[in-house]
Amino acid sequence: MIPRTFPPAPGWSPDGHRIKSELDYSRGPEKTWVYGGLRVRDGQELTMAAPSRNSVFYQQFLQLLEDTNPTGDIYVVTDNLSSHNSLSTRTWLEDHPRIRHVFVPVGACWLNLQEGWWRIFRKAALAGRSFSGPDEIARATRIATAQLNTRARPWVWGRPAPPIRQARRRYVYLL
Repeated sequence: MIPRTFPPAPGWSPDGHRIKSELDYSRGPEKTWVYGGLRVRDGQELTMAAPSRNSVFYQQFLQLLEDTNPTGDIYVVTDNLSSHNSLSTRTWLEDHPRIRHVFVPVGACWLNLQEGWWRIFRKAALAGRSFSGPDEIARATRIATAQLNTRARPWVWGRPAPPIRQARRRYVYLL
């Protein structure tokens, strides 16, 4: 996410044509990345906003995952980003044997089942909003995570079963 605001829409020229304006979009120094995790057993989420997407912040997120899940193994399903597979991350993981990476195969993005959760999260936290700074993005992330966790349910992959129709009562009249 990049904090930005949009200028007002251009008007119309005197001869009736739409005025074209230059794009006011750039990747400045104030980027914010959101790391997120979902515990499928009970639907609880964990998010963390960071100013960079590198191995250091990824390891901080993994430590946060480990701290919030004190028992059992932790399986992290992730893509093949360099920070997920860097030497420093692999070294860090050797000291934390409970955390195990499961990588989505290269060229098989449709197997990335976490995208469904990200869609729900982005809609709750970020959709339709303008942010003036990284602090606002981090705040929106915390609020959306807390709200989604209040109504968390076990995560079931796939489309839910259609509702069962109640059988209609049929009356048969004998003449």
